[in-house]
Amino acid sequence: MVIPARTLHPGSASGEPVRLTAPLSFWGGTDEQGRIVDAHHPQCGAILAGRVLVMESGRGSSSASSVLAEQIRAHTAPAAIILARPDTIIALGALVAQELYGLATPVIVVDRPAYDDLPTDRLLRVEADPLDATITW
Repeated sequence: MVIPARTLHPGSASGEPVRLTAPLSFWGGTDEQGRIVDAHHPQCGAILAGRVLVMESGRGSSSASSVLAEQIRAHTAPAAIILARPDTIIALGALVAQELYGLATPVIVVDRPAYDDLPTDRLLRVEADPLDATITW
């Protein structure tokens, strides 16, 4: 199956998906190993590192972009991020990591209802170029 998407930051990645049921801030919401540590988040304890993160949007703070960039540098960030709504803070973190470290983490936006139909039980592949993106499984 192929689902089209919009690119916020280009790159290619694949991995096991992890779908969050609430927005997440990387600043204070995750640790240096890429685990959700926000005690109030429904998926507290979930590991994001190396997985395809599926979530509606991020949840502030502007510092979240620097935390994401550092997780990308340390290889503890999600392999790719799929959003239902554009989030410039998350896209900025991926952009900074690309510029500083040469590491590309795709960040894409999928329209509903395709977002709701993304599977969580099989590997997802994200291919995002500057103009458009696709998700396959």
